[in-house]
Amino acid sequence: MTPKHEKQEFVTVLVRDPRTQKEDSWHSYIDYEIFIHTNSMCFTRKTSCVRRRFREFVWLRQRLQSNAVLIQLPELPSKTPFFNMNNPHHVDHRRQGLQEFLEKILQNALLLSDSRLHLFLQTQLSPEDMEACVCGQTKYSVADAIHKFASLNRRFPIEDEEGKKGKNDADSDSESSSSGLGPSDDSISCGCKANPASEES
Repeated sequence: MTPKHEKQEFVTVLVRDPRTQKEDSWHSYIDYEIFIHTNSMCFTRKTSCVRRRFREFVWLRQRLQSNAVLIQLPELPSKTPFFNMNNPHHVDHRRQGLQEFLEKILQNALLLSDSRLHLFLQTQLSPEDMEACVCGQTKYSVADAIHKFASLNRRFPIEDEEGKKGKNDADSDSESSSSGLGPSDDSISCGCKANPASEES
């Protein structure tokens, strides 16, 4: 007999806490915290927390689209030249758009089977390293990368902290990846060219 109440799978994703990161003395960008809580069998870790910038979302969408040609992917919030990193409304509008994008992506079983999505959501690897990992050109597997990251970063923020954080943040989307891992074995960059030129919209 099967129980009347079968445990329903869920994936909760939150995009929050936008922060301005300085790239050099001239360039800054905003990254966003992606918090995942799930009981889905598709995920290696049931809880994770990483930071990603807008250009990495652009890369993810392009890669997912090229691997699932017949699926119409949801749009990212539009990249506008009028985006102002000091305007809290602009920043929050983009944050909401990124969250809606991920919520829709995570409802699609075919997209959920793409390893790039899991590396994007549960490690801090750069797009180049994610691509190399998926292509089998790193000494760690996708699961290894996710487990390694989880053991390095145990910061799983409490929901109440959300309000205390970043109101004045923004994004010039200049070059470089937001790697929070610092030096680690997971930073090996080799392999399938990730086509850096196409990372920006």
